[in-house]
Amino acid sequence: MIFKETKLKGAFIIELEPIKDNRGFFARGWCQKELEARGLVPNFVQANITFSPKKGTLRGLHYQMAPHEEVKLVRCTRGAIHDVIIDLRPDSPTCHQWLATELTADNHKMIYIPGGFAHGYQTQVDGTEVFYQVAQFYAPNYERGIRWDDPAFKIHWPITSPLILSEKDKRCSDYVRSK
Repeated sequence: MIFKETKLKGAFIIELEPIKDNRGFFARGWCQKELEARGLVPNFVQANITFSPKKGTLRGLHYQMAPHEEVKLVRCTRGAIHDVIIDLRPDSPTCHQWLATELTADNHKMIYIPGGFAHGYQTQVDGTEVFYQVAQFYAPNYERGIRWDDPAFKIHWPITSPLILSEKDKRCSDYVRSK
């Protein structure tokens, strides 16, 4: 596994190191020891799968408040997504900064998202599936969301029309910064 630190402190793009032969390839997609060696949370308690039949589906931007912040390891297993994370940790040097990356079934990349980040993504093709592991159980009373088009962040989403959102995501309000 190749860990590439992003501009957001504690967030990593993880690339596979495939061993190829005439059958295809083999690669490690998760290793507790490799995460621990980098000081990352290595234990996940839940695995989630989402499927979006339509291009332009936007999920997020979601996060959980303390003490239930979610660490995530996200991979697109079918199709392609424009994945976005926002650092919401008040003591972080990258607080309120965001990062976007393309995760596709073909590039096999993953993103490691520390606790205290908002996360969302937009499907880039029809029939997209995303698999992600979470290090904290879902706590609905601690869940929050930021509007996908919050002017405080000015996130560029590749597809603006047609945009498919859940009713819950349509009700998200702008993020109120507190320092």
